[in-house]
Amino acid sequence: MAAMIAKQEGFNWYPSGKKPRMQEGSSVSWLTTKKRAKNVQYENKKEALEEEENDNVWPCPKRRKNTFKKRKVTQELDFLKGKGFPRKRRSAFNKKSCLKDEVSQDDLDDSEDYREEMVLIKMREHKRNRNIISKVAKRNTIAREKHNDSVECLSTSSLSLSPGSSVSVLKSDDDSNNKSATRNTKQAKRKENLKCHQCMKDDRIIVVPCTMCKSKMYCIQCIKQWYPQIPEEDIAKQCPFCRRNCNCNMCLHSSGLIKTSAREITDDKKVHHLNYLIKSLLPFLKEFHDLQTEEKNIEASIQGKLPFEVIIPETLCYNDERVYCNHCATSIVDLHRSCPKCSFELCLSCCQEIRKGSLSGCAEVKFQYVDRGCNYIHGGDPLPESHLFQPPKDHIKPSSVQWSANIDGSITCAPKEMGGCGDSVLELKRIFPGQWISNLEAKAEDLLTICETSQMVLKNNCTKEGEENLQKLASREGSDDNCLCYPASKSILKDKELFHFQKHWTKGEPVIVPNALENATGLSWEPMVMWRALCDNVDTAASTKMSEVKAIDCLANCEVEINTHQFFKGYIQGRRYENFWPEMLKLKDWPPSDKFEDFLPRHCDEFICALPFQEYCDPRAGILNLAVKIPPGVLKPDLGPKTYIAYGVAEELGRGDSVTKLHCDMSDAVNILTHTAEVVLTEEQFSAIENLKRKHRAQDENERQEREKLYHSLKKLEDSNYHKEMNRDPDKHPTEVNELETFSDKLVGAAVPGIFTETKMEETGGALWDIFRREDVPKLDAYLRNHSTEFRHTYCSPVEQVIHPIHDQSFYLNSEHKKKLKEEFGVEPWTFVQKLGEAVFIPAGCPHQVRNLKSCTKVAVDFVSPENIKECLRLTEEFRRLPKDHKCKADKLEIKKMILYAVDQATQDLETFLKELNRL
Repeated sequence: MAAMIAKQEGFNWYPSGKKPRMQEGSSVSWLTTKKRAKNVQYENKKEALEEEENDNVWPCPKRRKNTFKKRKVTQELDFLKGKGFPRKRRSAFNKKSCLKDEVSQDDLDDSEDYREEMVLIKMREHKRNRNIISKVAKRNTIAREKHNDSVECLSTSSLSLSPGSSVSVLKSDDDSNNKSATRNTKQAKRKENLKCHQCMKDDRIIVVPCTMCKSKMYCIQCIKQWYPQIPEEDIAKQCPFCRRNCNCNMCLHSSGLIKTSAREITDDKKVHHLNYLIKSLLPFLKEFHDLQTEEKNIEASIQGKLPFEVIIPETLCYNDERVYCNHCATSIVDLHRSCPKCSFELCLSCCQEIRKGSLSGCAEVKFQYVDRGCNYIHGGDPLPESHLFQPPKDHIKPSSVQWSANIDGSITCAPKEMGGCGDSVLELKRIFPGQWISNLEAKAEDLLTICETSQMVLKNNCTKEGEENLQKLASREGSDDNCLCYPASKSILKDKELFHFQKHWTKGEPVIVPNALENATGLSWEPMVMWRALCDNVDTAASTKMSEVKAIDCLANCEVEINTHQFFKGYIQGRRYENFWPEMLKLKDWPPSDKFEDFLPRHCDEFICALPFQEYCDPRAGILNLAVKIPPGVLKPDLGPKTYIAYGVAEELGRGDSVTKLHCDMSDAVNILTHTAEVVLTEEQFSAIENLKRKHRAQDENERQEREKLYHSLKKLEDSNYHKEMNRDPDKHPTEVNELETFSDKLVGAAVPGIFTETKMEETGGALWDIFRREDVPKLDAYLRNHSTEFRHTYCSPVEQVIHPIHDQSFYLNSEHKKKLKEEFGVEPWTFVQKLGEAVFIPAGCPHQVRNLKSCTKVAVDFVSPENIKECLRLTEEFRRLPKDHKCKADKLEIKKMILYAVDQATQDLETFLKELNRL
């Protein structure tokens, strides 16, 4: 097929070993060969070789054995007879060619660092060549200018001495130089035209030119290595560069090659969206304004003035810094109280709590899991020095320091134990201009009055078109939300699909879009492609560090360092411990930066292009994404995109599964499964896994019996204390709820966690998702607290500390726990398998967990929709009440500041569009 295409386009089809010719009208030969020295033997053998050639050889015939006669050794080289020429030293860059003849392919596969070393060497060589080429070009330009100046001087002086002879000599030299330069230019241009666009080498034996652009070509080696899914005939018709999915280093580091926005929005629709956004945010803006007005009135009362007479000084705050409350770690948006002596700053929420006497968030977590040894992790006995069973302790140490407000409502700085000075009275300060928020509220109300409301009324049920795209993913009795919306990826650009999305999104339901990657260009998400682009995009010192990555061992839940090539080899082939138990690893913070767009610009464009419903989730231009409204120069929260690369197997192991434990994101999110690799366990592994599972069950049973013994001893102690107390005071009755009894009941109720294998999933499935409803959070919280000791966390130890069952991220509910959860509380999640290319939208506030059925590469981005602002604020309040050293304590979203900026930007845009439409 490729030969026919080449013939139609004017290319000759030649096997290797034969000098290529070019037909009339063609610019590049189909086959490139190295230049060979013309000799008599070659010319004599030419016709014999042509008769033996096969015209339809593809892709590359084997090289013919050289049949030429050996040249006689001259007298000058007689001393070399029998010894041979000394072997030329090879550079590291030619290491592959050296090893090709000396090392077998199996040995190369066993070499852990070989491929990684070659990639790094090639990248450095590529950079070095680029620098040399630029320096040589600059040097040649300077030399050429000097040569022209010298020629001009020589010609002038020669003309003055002997005009005839000198001029003729100069003309002759000039003509020869011009001919030589022209010849060199043509050879360089022809050599440049024969370069493979992927590896930029001009010595490849066979290249496939593109018949569409007629300027790019790819060698067979690069096609097999980097584009195995595209047949060579298809590349001849349309090369990867024309397809916009070329993954060469130059294209991977280029942005703007594709159009990321797939939907054109008219001005009328923009007015509609902006009106909807402002209308959704205005109640929260008013609530925030009322809170500040209340604090201003308190300040006026403290100063003995009227509210409009109070002058609030401005505090210095730069755009590239965040201002946090020193007590609850929540971001400060505008009004706050600050100590003039020690700069201790307090948010308005903490001020209100201090005046009410209900200040929270002072506790500290004093707990650390004990490492009981590797043998214990795999179901054996713990180390002798480790204490397996300890009496229950209070792992949260509350603060005993009292902090109260003064009689007039003023607040003294926090005591020294809480980080303040305890001396000065806190002063009211502001960040924004005095009347900015009140003016913003008035402007938003005026625009909503002027603007014609075109918001569609949300109906209770979907239309007939929407019902066809619903799939049942839960079996909750008496519930009308067992089905989730599954819009077709090709129809998401239609207005009705956006309406259906908004309908389900408003109710807090997830949305799943299949085949989202079909909307993109097909760029490779192979982990090694991404790693190659990442290494080439940093300096030499940083690229050396890229050879090691930080990963999480899912069995021990601990951080480990591993060679990059070893990690990605395990991603494809799997890894195992010495006892054949599968080793599950997941990358931590990779790429190692919050700037995914800077390190992998082409992949970032590809991901945004594939995003469905870009009005909401586009991180650059989503008109309904509040995170986009933050003005340039102001520090923004890190919302991604981010990659999540982890191993996975279909078998549910019970311990050490590759999971994302139950958690709840502070904002909305969309997650696309971009790449999978199936790891098949051997029969030997299955046998070892079953034996280890029996050891795990025996270990669980032993620990359960130990807990029962502890319960009985505590019960005896409780009974003896009770009888002593009753003998002292016979009228005293036992309380209805006893804390010790409640704890003992939890110990007795701790059953041996069974290990079940999930139902066999489809081959295309990559990750198993469980998403819980917001209204089920209280029941889910109660279940996890009651059964906490049945779960295992760090060092495979039972979960002994529960601060917040969801925000702690210590639990993963296996199939048995999900069954018990439904039996005891009637709670059931939406459960589904994410397939390759599917996009999953998760609303803020919905707890969810994920287990990888294959090795998976997922890319996710967070966004903030107007429908879930209330939930974001609720989560912010939950986080600020956590202990101060909790992992989720910091207010990374800054939702209140985001609301202010979103309303400000939306009002400006709406006013502009209304003027253009002549509605103002």
